[in-house]
Amino acid sequence: MKIGILALQGDFAEHISMLKQIGVDTVEVRLPKHLDGLDGLIMPGGESTTIGKLAVAYDLMEPLKQFGKSHAVWGTCAGAIFLSKDASSDQPLLGLMNIKVQRNAFGRQVESFETDLEIDELMKATGTEHPYHAVFIRAPIIESVSGNVKVLAALDDGRIVAAQEGRWLATSFHPELTSDARFHEFFISLVS
Repeated sequence: MKIGILALQGDFAEHISMLKQIGVDTVEVRLPKHLDGLDGLIMPGGESTTIGKLAVAYDLMEPLKQFGKSHAVWGTCAGAIFLSKDASSDQPLLGLMNIKVQRNAFGRQVESFETDLEIDELMKATGTEHPYHAVFIRAPIIESVSGNVKVLAALDDGRIVAAQEGRWLATSFHPELTSDARFHEFFISLVS
């Protein structure tokens, strides 16, 4: 199995490190040709507008959309915004996943936080019972879902922070910044 990490901007190195930790081969994706032979793709956190502009500049938008139509794709934080159909802002989006996202929903960098989430689907898929410790940095929220999107996690106030639509996964938080590989393992199960 070979997983691509969109490596235009953001914390792609941390995703690569996490995947290597669980024995998965990775490829840094910067050009359309780098998608060849991949089984899935992770789009990391960073700055969603910058990621979109660079994807346009490197002629990646259409190849990423086509790849996403037949493969598992996971967007974390900015990657979740880029994966969404609607971010209520004028920026390039892949428009694959039926989610509406609000950027920087928790405020500025100083409002970043960590919290434990009870994620039943994750605990079932990985055979564990303890909550997932999530790291939120200038994080978006998933304002709404439609179609076949399943909400995987929400904060105590009901704001959605993780969702799945078939083989597409969106998380507002940064699983790559923890030592807990369960979300990466869950994504690999979607790829398989």
